[in-house]
Amino acid sequence: MAETKAKITAVDPVWSRVRKEAFEMIATEPLLGGLVHSSLLHHPSLERALAYRFSLKLASGEMSEQILREIADEAYAAEPELGIAARADIMAVFDRDPACHRYIQPILFFKGFQAVQAYRVGHWLWAQGRKDMAYFVQMRVSEVFGVDIHPAARIGRGLMIDHAHSIVIGETAVVGDNVSMLHSVTLGGTGKEDGDRHPKIGDGVLIGAGAKVLGNLKIGHCTRIAAGSVVLQDVPPCKTVAGVPARIVGEAGCDTPAVTMDQRLKDCDC
Repeated sequence: MAETKAKITAVDPVWSRVRKEAFEMIATEPLLGGLVHSSLLHHPSLERALAYRFSLKLASGEMSEQILREIADEAYAAEPELGIAARADIMAVFDRDPACHRYIQPILFFKGFQAVQAYRVGHWLWAQGRKDMAYFVQMRVSEVFGVDIHPAARIGRGLMIDHAHSIVIGETAVVGDNVSMLHSVTLGGTGKEDGDRHPKIGDGVLIGAGAKVLGNLKIGHCTRIAAGSVVLQDVPPCKTVAGVPARIVGEAGCDTPAVTMDQRLKDCDC
């Protein structure tokens, strides 16, 4: 077992760094030792630690930690993409959120990251045909984190949701890789229509706080959506849109708006 753990650590730089930071946290704040050990250091891999956090956060009188832990462990064991996406999400938060200084922070403290990892387990359940359990996960994520992501929505790797208060992502929404969004973003429909009715967000898009993207429309890659905007029509790649309703006000200003996180309505210096 010790050899297995060492091998996992050697080939997993993200988990290795998380463990290093965990020991440093205990040294500087011993009162968090119990939390850090139970959440991280007692586990042989990031996947097992995330499964534990999933069960701890979402357990209630209606569903025990043990059952939720078994569900999450099964999901991570069956679908390696969950762990790959989690590592990309950790690095995205670390790279883009100026309040994040360590890999360990999203896992323990950032509800946006935790909500997205729980959604990913719910999405796996949905894909397995276990839709009622997926709905339960969605409900608990909404209750615990204030983030409502339908388990059928498709979300790529490297998602960073800053603050993550009042996020809504609808059933047929698609979010590409390396997307950044701030609080109070809605990817919703425009009424009671059924079928494919939610936005398709390209790779590298930055969505500002309070923005609403409504309907079955396409947001091109590397686009910026200004805070408070209401987007009701397709947006070409590499543009900046703003207003109610939103209109194109310029170029995106750089190649990677989701990474630079520059929300000023002028070309960013990239």
